[in-house]
Amino acid sequence: MSELIAQAQPIAGVSLSLIHGDLTLEPVDAVVNAANSQLAHGGGVAAAIVRRGGSGIQQESRDWVSEHGPASHDHPALTSGGDLAARYVIHAVGPRWGEGEEERKLHSAVTSSLALADQTGLVSLAMPAISTGIFGFPKDLGAQVILDSIAEYFADHAGSGIKDVRVVLIDQQNVDIFTAAFAERWPNPAEYA
Repeated sequence: MSELIAQAQPIAGVSLSLIHGDLTLEPVDAVVNAANSQLAHGGGVAAAIVRRGGSGIQQESRDWVSEHGPASHDHPALTSGGDLAARYVIHAVGPRWGEGEEERKLHSAVTSSLALADQTGLVSLAMPAISTGIFGFPKDLGAQVILDSIAEYFADHAGSGIKDVRVVLIDQQNVDIFTAAFAERWPNPAEYA
C-alpha cells in the first residue's frame, strides 16, 4: 500500500508527490525505469518492473535497442507497461557513480524522461530514485538532483501536459533522505496539498 509522504506544486496545476511504496503498483500513465543503456533489466528497479510487468517488457526493450541503438541519459526508451498498472515504461539511463559528470547525467535522465512523457501526451508518471541504488549515486545528492531537475523542468515547460509526478521509494532510507530534501526545497507548509 502506498503512503503519501509529502506533496508540493512546482508550478500551478502540477502535483509533485513523494510516495513510500512500490513503483510497480502505481496507477499512472507511465513509470520510469532506472535502466542501463542496453535495457537489460537484470537487477534493481528494472528487474522488479519486468517481474511484475512480464517478460514482454524485456522483449520490447531488446527490440527498441535493435531499432534505435543504446538508450542514453538524454535519450530514454519507451515500451508498453505489460501487466503493470501503468500503460507505459520510460526507460531512463542514469549514471553510474564514478563515471564522470554524474550530476549532469542524472539531471538529463530526469528531464528527458519528463520530456518523453510530454511528447507522448501522458498526464501522470512515477519515478524511482534513479541511480541511487545499484549504480551507487549518493542518495542525498541524488535526492537533491532529482527534485531540482523536476522543478526546473516545469519552470522551463509551464505548458506541460503532465499534471501528476510521483517520486516513489520502496526503502525507508531513501524515504527519509528524500523527505528532508523535499522539505528543504518546499519548506512552506502552505505549498503542500
